[in-house]
Amino acid sequence: MPAERRQLVIPEADGGSRTDAALARLLDASRSAVAQWCADGRVHRDGSPLAKSDRVHAGDRIDVDLPDPEDKHRVIPEAVDGMGILLDDEDFVVVDKPVGVAAHPSPGWVGPTVVGALAAAGYRISTSGAPERVGIVHRLDVGTSGAMVVAKTEPAYTALKRAFKERTVDKVYHAVVQGLPEPLKGTIDAPIGRHPHHEWRFAVLEGGRDSVTHYEVLEAFGRASLVEVHLETGRTHQIRVHFSALRHPCAGDLTYGADPRLAAELGLTRQWLHAHRLGFAHPRTGEPVTVSSPYPVDLAYALTALSTGLV
Repeated sequence: MPAERRQLVIPEADGGSRTDAALARLLDASRSAVAQWCADGRVHRDGSPLAKSDRVHAGDRIDVDLPDPEDKHRVIPEAVDGMGILLDDEDFVVVDKPVGVAAHPSPGWVGPTVVGALAAAGYRISTSGAPERVGIVHRLDVGTSGAMVVAKTEPAYTALKRAFKERTVDKVYHAVVQGLPEPLKGTIDAPIGRHPHHEWRFAVLEGGRDSVTHYEVLEAFGRASLVEVHLETGRTHQIRVHFSALRHPCAGDLTYGADPRLAAELGLTRQWLHAHRLGFAHPRTGEPVTVSSPYPVDLAYALTALSTGLV
């Protein structure tokens, strides 16, 4: 028997997509994981199995039998191409997380993880936290790149975890959003909860968890704008949900209503969203620490296309 059955309805934005691409977006999983589920006969439409390359259509009802999570606590050392080290301190390490990499193992995820990559590189990290997320004091979505700090020692884990909980960490993201937000500088204060009709999505909902996003437009390109975002809270998909609610979704974010034509023109296969800078007090000395992550190649290309008028 499957560990868990997910029943999904393909949204308009994913109509015509390959099964592996559509389900990877909807389930926040890797395409390789979805491809394996298809090969294992875990993905069905109207009772018939789907192959990874089959096309799905808007309104299709898809059943996915997720694999048994019995090994979810197992950290598999695995080198990750493109994952750099921004700062290596005796108490913590700040990694430059690439897109397509999860923070830690979880049920259904068979792709690379930050903790697995650090283990493969010989790093010893804190053993605090749940077994599958040792040393992890905050997370970035699989589809979001950028700076992420991991604790090496138990005291550092405690101090950094407290800092994130008390909102004393300066979390700065850069995003390219469609159109031009008005006003050019402002605060989005809107509660977020699970979407009532779409699994694995979130939405602005009355009764949701308090969520506060501060933003400022850095540059406007007509069809899209580069914005700097400071997160006061850290809800799942917060930036994506808030800008989608303003009708300015992140470019390339088909899950939250982005224009697929613009995404294609910019060469984007994910949302243009990057954890650009982290600022926090050193967990042992209290001295200020600031670490920045440069834009990865795909985001830099899209930004250049916008700034030079190619799009």
